[in-house]
Amino acid sequence: MSKRIGILTSGGDAPGLNAVIRGAVLTAQNRYGWQVVGILKGFDGLSAGVPPVPLGEKDVRELLARGGTILGAANRGSPFAHPVEGPNGKIEYEDVSHLALSRMVEFGIDALIVAGGDGTMAIADRLVQLGAAVVGVPKTIDNDLGSTDTTFGFDTAINTATEALDKLQTTAESHHRVMVLEVMGRDAGWIALHAGVAGGADAILIPEIPFDIDIVCQKIRQAQLSGRHHSLIVVAEGAAPLNGQQQYRAKGEGRIGARLGGIGHIVGNLLAECVNAEVRVTVLGHVQRGGQPTPHDRWLATRFGSAAVHLVAQEKWGYMVALQGNAVTAVKMKDAIKMKFVDPNGETIMMARDLGIVFG
Repeated sequence: MSKRIGILTSGGDAPGLNAVIRGAVLTAQNRYGWQVVGILKGFDGLSAGVPPVPLGEKDVRELLARGGTILGAANRGSPFAHPVEGPNGKIEYEDVSHLALSRMVEFGIDALIVAGGDGTMAIADRLVQLGAAVVGVPKTIDNDLGSTDTTFGFDTAINTATEALDKLQTTAESHHRVMVLEVMGRDAGWIALHAGVAGGADAILIPEIPFDIDIVCQKIRQAQLSGRHHSLIVVAEGAAPLNGQQQYRAKGEGRIGARLGGIGHIVGNLLAECVNAEVRVTVLGHVQRGGQPTPHDRWLATRFGSAAVHLVAQEKWGYMVALQGNAVTAVKMKDAIKMKFVDPNGETIMMARDLGIVFG
């Protein structure tokens, strides 16, 4: 039976999203002979009735190495909490999920593939409960989505962060400086941990392990006494000191509305007070989200996009594709929504400590 599949990308962008689109379109056409249309601007575009764009082989042929998403994404768009201006000028939120469902019918969309993180999967799962035919693809550079070993975009992000550490190391060595690099990750320390180990950091500060700045200072002093007068410190944006709180660049309503950031400069200032060296802070920011995806992320995203179409064929609504071991499988969205954190007592942390890396 012929189907017309819609695909949308939601939440923050991640390298590999276009490869997902390409994998889904080519599989739908070559394996099943189905049509695919792209939903522009994520769930916001769907609810607003933005006409979808047809996607064929010629439209996706050159997408593998392209960063971002050709469909666009609404980072905080949810049909269950659509912002509108109230009578007093304040922003209020209303449920327009019925519009999202009616647009699927209006556009003749038999099933919807959504690529996103935990917020996107939560929205998709609620739409499924209302009767929508939806399957999911896990996407986040933070690698914090449950039920999948890894997400596409993560490998590119840690490559970007590691390259930054490599460059900071040479200038740190030249000027005998302590270099602090703040990376993304929200409430999970995966990017900081992987990049920190790969980049030879002296200290890695992550949300899962509250830090004592004195331990970091002691590590730097030990390096100086041994004759090495430069150090690299990696700080995850969600890291916090013992008995302290996370730092935010912007406060917002809920976890999605708030923007973490600023802890790198706080750590830099604290280090400048306790070590005899110049301290410089670099905030990597959205550079981690941009650029060409690595071959690993292109491979994984392509597998995910293709597997999502097979889920549609099996009518496994409410399921998300996932990588478990070397196999791509299917898990329930409601299970994937659970966050995945670095285990403070896990093998990777123990290995890093064995290398002499401190976590504060």
